[in-house]
Amino acid sequence: MIRQFELVEAVKAYDPHADEAALNRAYIFTVKAHGGQQRGSGDPYFAHPIEVAGILTRYKLDGDTIVTALLHDTVEDTLATLEDIEKNFGKDVSRLVDGVTKLSQIELQSDATKQAENFRKLVLAMSEDIRVLLVKLADRLHNMRTLAGIAKPEKRARIARETMEIYAPLAERIGMHDLQIELEDLAFAELNPEARDSILKRLEFLREKGGTLVPRIIRALKRTLTKAGIEAEPSGREKNPYSVWRKMQVKNVGFEQLSDIMAFRIVVANEVDCYHALGIIHANYPVVPGRFKDYISLPKPNGYRSLHTAVYGPENQRIEVQIRTREMHEIAEAGVAAHWAYKQSLSRRGPGKKGVATDGKKYRWLRELLDILDHAAGPEEFLEHTKLEMFKDQVFAFTPAGDLIALPHGSSPVDFAYAVHSEIGDTCVGAKVNGRMVPLRSILQNGDQVEIITSKAQTPSPEWERFVVTGKARTRIRRFIRLAQRDQYAGLGRAMLEKAFVRAGSAFAVKAVNRVCKTFHADTVEDLFAAVGDGTLPAGEVVNAVLPGAKTATGKGGKIVPLPRRRKGTGGDDAIPIKGLIRGMAVHFAGCCHPLPGDRIVGIIVTGKGVTIHTIDCETLESFSSQPERWLDVAWDKQSDGGHVARISVIVANEPGSLGDLSTVIGRNDGNISNLKFTSRSEDFFEMTVDIEVRDVKHLTDIIAALRANPLINSVRRARG
Repeated sequence: MIRQFELVEAVKAYDPHADEAALNRAYIFTVKAHGGQQRGSGDPYFAHPIEVAGILTRYKLDGDTIVTALLHDTVEDTLATLEDIEKNFGKDVSRLVDGVTKLSQIELQSDATKQAENFRKLVLAMSEDIRVLLVKLADRLHNMRTLAGIAKPEKRARIARETMEIYAPLAERIGMHDLQIELEDLAFAELNPEARDSILKRLEFLREKGGTLVPRIIRALKRTLTKAGIEAEPSGREKNPYSVWRKMQVKNVGFEQLSDIMAFRIVVANEVDCYHALGIIHANYPVVPGRFKDYISLPKPNGYRSLHTAVYGPENQRIEVQIRTREMHEIAEAGVAAHWAYKQSLSRRGPGKKGVATDGKKYRWLRELLDILDHAAGPEEFLEHTKLEMFKDQVFAFTPAGDLIALPHGSSPVDFAYAVHSEIGDTCVGAKVNGRMVPLRSILQNGDQVEIITSKAQTPSPEWERFVVTGKARTRIRRFIRLAQRDQYAGLGRAMLEKAFVRAGSAFAVKAVNRVCKTFHADTVEDLFAAVGDGTLPAGEVVNAVLPGAKTATGKGGKIVPLPRRRKGTGGDDAIPIKGLIRGMAVHFAGCCHPLPGDRIVGIIVTGKGVTIHTIDCETLESFSSQPERWLDVAWDKQSDGGHVARISVIVANEPGSLGDLSTVIGRNDGNISNLKFTSRSEDFFEMTVDIEVRDVKHLTDIIAALRANPLINSVRRARG
């Protein structure tokens, strides 16, 4: 454990103006506050915050951050309060300590919810001051170093998984490479010790076999660069076990097939020399195709800058080479902690002002985490989308104006639109990639120029959720679906109640319904409407609660029967119009009968999903004959919105051009084929089902008539089932 004077001297060595008295007070405060508390290993608890502070001195952080590290567990684990911290160390330290403190006093439903809530608070705090994250990462690093002191293996595994899934990616995002590597290796040792031991043994074997190979390669690179007049400092390092294991998993190869176990770094004086050195390396050694990356021109989101290449280097060894300046190297190793802009902003920060929140594009990812936080339904969803945001490789795309947008691998134009701005994502109707119109589900490639086409009338499509990969896009889409679905359910539920009251011989009144909200555990009348609309609350029960003893047509359980069991024509005054309802939310169209405007229809209430629309002659309705309370009289809106899918069964001659004739006839009659499936083949005929987008029944009838007139089409009928 680092002693008091050693800690103070370590801070004063890089920051002569640090508040020595505050550091001493904090050291004594944490020792007294934690008193006789012990860790699982039996060590005194105060050793932990002192070691966390020692870790942060390696990154030359300011005095307030070191004081925060010393105090970070006092509010959570001792009798000390935030008021005590503020009184003794000031508002800035109190705010930082609060940001790191876990939500231990809040009763939460599960460990998963607790983890999500803690992470949610951490993101909020570090958005105001990134030093909160630095303290938290150092805290996690020391916990991982002392993980063996925890007796329960399941608890050790949980902490290691949390480290691998959240804290190591966060360290990578702020560029703290060496801290990220150590966190990953410590977690890997706990989660997969056999694999780690195996890789360590193989690396040891390579070291013994290679002997002086690495020093010889370094000397050869040095000679090559010096001969070209470039002052450089080549060095080599072995990749850590987790990095080797992950590459084996991603590439699905064995250890023997990996050819870049060693990475060589060349540090030069300036940016121009980086490209000069790259040219010299490529001129002297054969290049491995597809392995060059220019992170100087296109830095990573965490600010990392370097040139990466792979060559068949000295002694014909395939090696990976990274070329960077001294400043780039410091930022690559220590990330935000080494960034001069951050340190200067700390010194310029006036009284009462908060620390650095976001620094341009380098902290764009943090702003996007906050956007996810704003729109996620709960902490678990936030954590899920945050993992999506942090676990992806990068793809770089450009706006038409030349602005760079960094996205996860596999992103679509919809992900790009949301990355530019949430409103652009919400109103996206199309996209041009490199000047060509592409489907919205297309996968973007490095260097693509993307132009998003928007419309004020557009809203997010539920279909988008199937292919977007960024957490921000998925959160916004889910939020729209959640809110729109509730509105749809509420509108449908109100209409169902209005008809139910009419059948009960009474006028519908919102005030009367509002009085029974508590009976059904609804906070507002809109919540009650939504419960009726999604099928979880029968309309008849609400009417019976408002009008006890009223004479109503009831089915089983005293529920109002919205539609008599017998099948009849629909569209009368009692029918509920389905206009304005978004398909796939409150209203679903049955896949068994594919109802179209103009068909006689009936609705079936499905608990938790709203209403499914069937044609009145659909065979599926037989299974609901004993549940009259689930039947609902519905009617089409007079003006169809188009885009309905009809299914037809077609038999065509097995002759050249028959399929072409089929599609031509449908297209000439303004139909659009959305799906086609062959169901039977013979020497003379093909039988298939075809899904066609049409406006209504009349439109479908016209298409069927036109198809029957073609000599190559043997028969056409509307398909059922």
